[in-house]
Amino acid sequence: MNRLQGIYQETVGPALKQEFGYKSPMQTPNLQFISLNMGLGAGSQDNKLIQDAAKEMTLIAGQKAVITRAKKSIAAFKLREGMPVGCRVTLRQSSMWTFFDKLVNFALPRVRDFRGLPDRGFDGRGNFTMGIKEHTIFSEINQDKIDRVKGLNVTVGTSASTDKEGKMLLKMLGMPFVK
Repeated sequence: MNRLQGIYQETVGPALKQEFGYKSPMQTPNLQFISLNMGLGAGSQDNKLIQDAAKEMTLIAGQKAVITRAKKSIAAFKLREGMPVGCRVTLRQSSMWTFFDKLVNFALPRVRDFRGLPDRGFDGRGNFTMGIKEHTIFSEINQDKIDRVKGLNVTVGTSASTDKEGKMLLKMLGMPFVK
């Protein structure tokens, strides 16, 4: 069991149950998945860029990244159907808890002039999405071997039914929101 998962079971879960008055422990919000997505517009022209991004995302997530392809042709972007445009990873269970712990405790504090995350990234159903401008904040990335700094989107999916419950869950797990 991961350290953060143990904290959830011992303190966060019971506190959420008491806070919102749930009758069953199964009603308490929990993390369901974490999805990482890296879109690379120039990747359709340069296959090496896509391959490097997939390798770097695999290092960050600890799970093999899947290369995403264009669904439709768009002439203005010189894009044809089936061309590679990015990569993604969906983490669940123990790898999800490990990544969330690494994100909150090691990666986010390395962001320059970091004061916290705005809470406007919630979708109305308790899931939170944030953008990271530089993937180099993760310690697995060797800064000497990268040719281009890339951004990525991180979506934390919860079983919470409202944004208030989702924010409380993430805040109690250590997500640094702006006050």
